[in-house]
Amino acid sequence: MPSPWSDSEIRAEYDADFRAIVDFARGSRVDTGFGYMGPDGRVDASRPVELWITCRMTHVFCLAALQGIEGAAELADHGLAALRGPLHDPVHGGWYSQIGHAADGTGAGVPVPGSRKEAYAHAFVVLAATSAVAAGRAGAGDLLSEALEAEERWWWEPEYGRVRESWDLAFTQSEDYRGVNANMHTTECFLSAFDVTGDRTWLDRACGILRFVHDQAGRHDWRIPEHFSATWEALPDYNRDQPAHPFRPFGVTPGHGLEWSRLMLQARAALVARGETPGEWMLEGARHLFRRAVEDGWAVDGAPGFVYTTDFEGRPVVRERMHWVLCEAIGAAVVQGKVLAAEDEARGTSAYREDIEGLGRDFTIWDGYARQYLREAPGRWFHELTPRNTPGTRTWPGKPDAYHVAQMLLLPRLPATPTFATALRDGLLESLGRD
Repeated sequence: MPSPWSDSEIRAEYDADFRAIVDFARGSRVDTGFGYMGPDGRVDASRPVELWITCRMTHVFCLAALQGIEGAAELADHGLAALRGPLHDPVHGGWYSQIGHAADGTGAGVPVPGSRKEAYAHAFVVLAATSAVAAGRAGAGDLLSEALEAEERWWWEPEYGRVRESWDLAFTQSEDYRGVNANMHTTECFLSAFDVTGDRTWLDRACGILRFVHDQAGRHDWRIPEHFSATWEALPDYNRDQPAHPFRPFGVTPGHGLEWSRLMLQARAALVARGETPGEWMLEGARHLFRRAVEDGWAVDGAPGFVYTTDFEGRPVVRERMHWVLCEAIGAAVVQGKVLAAEDEARGTSAYREDIEGLGRDFTIWDGYARQYLREAPGRWFHELTPRNTPGTRTWPGKPDAYHVAQMLLLPRLPATPTFATALRDGLLESLGRD
């Protein structure tokens, strides 16, 4: 029985929505990068230009350029110019996390007072640069080299095998906090860096971070602790008074369990593609993380949708529904289904048939939920819903960026490895029909 993500109508709709969201994202362009878009698609000038948004939009435009979408290459180049120009710190190195919408008289960016340099945002510099290299954009190689050098110099802590969280602007004082979220996106960018450069260092480091998260989750019934001290001691009460924080919410984030599950399978697929035999922990851990996130997060309060956070007993804390969580659920289901199908094919068995069928049912339910509640119009997704599934603004007002939706829309037609831009460069995007 074909999986629903192989259906030609689904693929055609996802392709059309990808093109529509790229078109919608064009409105985010500002002089110093890409801005935070409000609910109507206009840039919210009251908010700074964020490094992570500029990088994620640049990544999306590179993915669009690799598919020949008109105007995407020029927008990707605009993002690269912002990363080489106003968002780059010419004095201390690295990249500003937040700058103003206008450069100063010399063309340099003006960092927001009190802002810091962040591992989370720097990971997206690597991701944008790898996608730009794959897309053949001018200057992308030099940007990637500098971004990877910054990872090595400022962020990677070899004694722990993970990245620190943040520095002051001059790289003199590091924050006394370590977070799993920054390490998750570092894992993502390392997998992409490996695909583009062929340097095994980045795959090995990604797998090391994944093993740490696997082991932590395994000790907590597959719920991932998010917050740690500088020496990686868990801080279970961190931000208890800020439960809906956009980047460091209290408790457990089911959406991250789904995202880690996908990344674990993509890293595993990279090893398999090279003729290696991954440890069983990668497949089983990914499946445990997925199941726990779904059990804790999906429709647990009498209404459809994934809650944002739970406590360590799985009880909902923040019940708002975030669009990115639904996107990661769909993406994780698709990747897991493809990996399990490949396992059955390689072994000549049907051991995972029921699991694959279950993932197909999940996909259909979640796709239907997105159509009913999250897709306002082609290319326009609500980023947050209330517990009653009406548009909300508690954590994510407006429509900040296109990254989660764009990647989710591509995954049904991409293999589990290599990562997005490399797969598109190598012509691995499947046709709109059943393959």
